[in-house]
Amino acid sequence: MLIRRIDPEEYAALGSITLAAYRHLNGDQPLGPYEEELVDVRSRALDSEVYVALDDEGHLVGGVTYVPDAHRAMAEFDDPGAAGIRMLSVDPAFEGRGAGRALVSTCVERAREQRCARLILHSAPMMTRAQSLYVRMGFERAPALDRFIAEEVDAAGEVLHLKAFTLAL
Repeated sequence: MLIRRIDPEEYAALGSITLAAYRHLNGDQPLGPYEEELVDVRSRALDSEVYVALDDEGHLVGGVTYVPDAHRAMAEFDDPGAAGIRMLSVDPAFEGRGAGRALVSTCVERAREQRCARLILHSAPMMTRAQSLYVRMGFERAPALDRFIAEEVDAAGEVLHLKAFTLAL
């Protein structure tokens, strides 16, 4: 598994993978206006650092956005000592092969290189596999940092509750 910064010619492919991964978690249902943000890899790469995972044959199988600080448009936090992780995605056909762990590990290393005190991420309720990975990697739930997105509601009409996780560095 090779992890590296994204090349501009890979923006569309990673956008498609991210959309497919998030729809897969949502029972293959559309995600409304959020889909535009998921496929807009170019904007993420201009604002923050986007990394991709390539399998042993060189196929793009996933990606992640590393948010270096709270001043970025992609930041979902205002902690001056933190960095963040956004939009971790792995092609559903390649799940379970280590790409997600490798991408998260890359973000952890970047945050350590930048001497951040902690790494913060938010995860939707249906992302249970990712949440298990985060806990295995040492992240802890941080309910005080949870976010509630009133513009997004689930099938039961409930406001979207994004669970926060942090990793002390």
